[in-house]
Formats: sequence, structure tokens, C-alpha cells
Amino acid sequence: MSENARRKLAATAARKAGVDALLITHLPDVRWLTGFTGSNAAVVLPVVKGARPALITDGRYTAQAKQETSGHRILIAPKSAVIAATEWMAEAGIRTCGFDDGNTTVATLKQMQAALPANLRRRMFQPVGSLVSTLRWIKDDNEIRKMRAAAALGCKLFDNILEQIVPGIPEAEIALALEYNARLAGASEMSFPTIVASGPRSALPHGRATSAKLPRRGFVTLDFGVVLDGYCSDMTRTVHLGRPATDELRVYEAVLEAQEAGVEAVRAGVTGGDVDEAARSVLRRAKLDKWFTHSTGHGVGLEIHEGPRLAAKQTQKLEAGMVVTIEPGVYMPGKFGVRIEDTVLVTNTGAEILTPSTKAWIQL
Repeated sequence: MSENARRKLAATAARKAGVDALLITHLPDVRWLTGFTGSNAAVVLPVVKGARPALITDGRYTAQAKQETSGHRILIAPKSAVIAATEWMAEAGIRTCGFDDGNTTVATLKQMQAALPANLRRRMFQPVGSLVSTLRWIKDDNEIRKMRAAAALGCKLFDNILEQIVPGIPEAEIALALEYNARLAGASEMSFPTIVASGPRSALPHGRATSAKLPRRGFVTLDFGVVLDGYCSDMTRTVHLGRPATDELRVYEAVLEAQEAGVEAVRAGVTGGDVDEAARSVLRRAKLDKWFTHSTGHGVGLEIHEGPRLAAKQTQKLEAGMVVTIEPGVYMPGKFGVRIEDTVLVTNTGAEILTPSTKAWIQL
């Protein structure tokens, strides 16, 4: 889908919301609508058919904006892009503008209102929620291609790092090797700070890599992702050093069963709550659910955490083209933890796993 087609979708949604224009300031939304990747930008999207949208940025990005975008006017401002956009809308005769109240701070909204003439301040800005971000939940064919490539790179990195996971190596050294190899392979950055958590630290769901050395015996959880061509990957695998105890094997098998049940539950038409319950119920039967302390998954795309959420009581239905994670875990403080995560593409009939690296027990 072209950026122009995406802008038409957003304009239609804004028209239904009853506003004259949208003000887009969340940078992933800006990129999705325009292709622009700079760090300071706002987009004004009028809802009137045929009206040209405006991309506002600063002088650092004059050439970049022209290279990366097409189909709208480019305005270079010597000040905050959002303030310049506000002033431009007032001059252009726009009287009501929808804004993303989920990504706009109170302080920024006050600045936006202060930049308006007094007669427009009370009714110009209307909250419309994360309208553009919600449109991004369903990926088009080109986005899916990019996400497959990012996920495949993540799998390759995992397969290659296994030989370096040995007792005595600092967690941070494993994380560094993953990140170094990711950049060599073309990733622009990691999707989030790499998690390498070993031994008792594997019980920390977000145990970022430290100087702690890998134990002679115990779990090592690796949760990482790359950004390739703007799109994120996300996967978790948990491996074991040395001979496992009986309870470690039991927990790993239960988490794997829960994870596979979650994947099996994914298809267009089911809710995020349905998928969460499919995974959580396995751990409940194994009497391990009290140690599953987070939701089952989330959307992935231009951001590492997008909608929809796969969590208890979530009624949002999945749709074909969404890309989500399935990542149940069990975390026993002071002992160990296990998490297994895939990124999957929602289809009309099920789920396509984008991260097919083995989930079988790995003992190193």
C-alpha cells in the first residue's frame, strides 16, 4: 500500500470522527503516512478530498524530506514542528483538528493551544485517540515482507549465538555479540535493550544483560529483536546449561505447551483475551499460572509494542494481517524463569510463525 493510500485511509477515519484535519506527531505514524524518518516532524492531514497534506520539519531535514516523501507540501520551520503546524492550520482556515491524545502530553497540548488565535483555542483540538496507530495494526504485503526479513535475521542470530553460550561468559558479552552481528547483517538497531538473563536472573521477565557470568548449570533466557528497514522483530528462547533438575524440565515443557496452545489459538476473528486464555489455561492446569505475571502478547511493527494486546479480558478481535507475539512465561523468584516467544502473522485460518527457530529443549 502506498503512503498516498494510507493517507486516504487516515483522512476517511478523521472525516468519520467529525474533524477538518488530523495532526500527526507520533513519529512512527509520520513515517507510515509519509515515509519520512527524521526525528522532528508533524503532519497536517486535511480531510477534504484533494487537499494536500503538509509535512512540517526543521532545516536539518530539508534535503531528507524531499528525498523520502512525495505527494504533499513540505514546510521547513525554525521552531517546534508541532507549533509550526498549529500556526499553519490556523492560517489555512482549519477550525477543528483531531489529535492523538494517547501520544500527546498535557504540556504539548497547552503549547499547541497557546499557539492559536484566542477564538480557536476552545474547540480546535479534538481528541480522536490513536487513530493512525490503530490503522497500522494491519500490515500490507510490503510490510509483511519486511517483517519476515527482520524475523529471519533474528532467527539466524539466535542459531549462531548458541556456540558462544558457555559457563563463565558475562551476559553482556552474549548481548554484545548479538547486537554486533545484527549490525553487520544490516540491522539499523535493536528493537529494544537485549535481554540475556541467566541462572536465578532468568526469573526477571525484563532481565537486561549485566556483567553476571553464565552459570555452570541453569537457564539462560535470550529475548531480543532487530530493526530492519524500519520494522521490528521479537523473539525469546530459553536454553539450559548443564544437566537440568526435574522441576526445570517440567516448567520448560509446560511453558512450551502453553506457547504452542497460544499460537494454535491465533486466527482472524478470535479476541486477544481468547489467545491469552488458551496459553494461560495450560499453565493453570500445571499449577504454574501464578508465576505467569504478564500478558501473552502484543502487536509488532514499526514499534516493538503496538496493538492489539493479547491479555485477559481483551475483546479486540484479531484480523488477518496483524502481527503479534505469543510469549507466555513462568518466573520463580530466586530460582529460575522460562519464556518462549514467537512472532506470528494472523491469517484467516490460523497463524504463520515468522520466527521458526527451534523451541525444543536445548541443553548446552
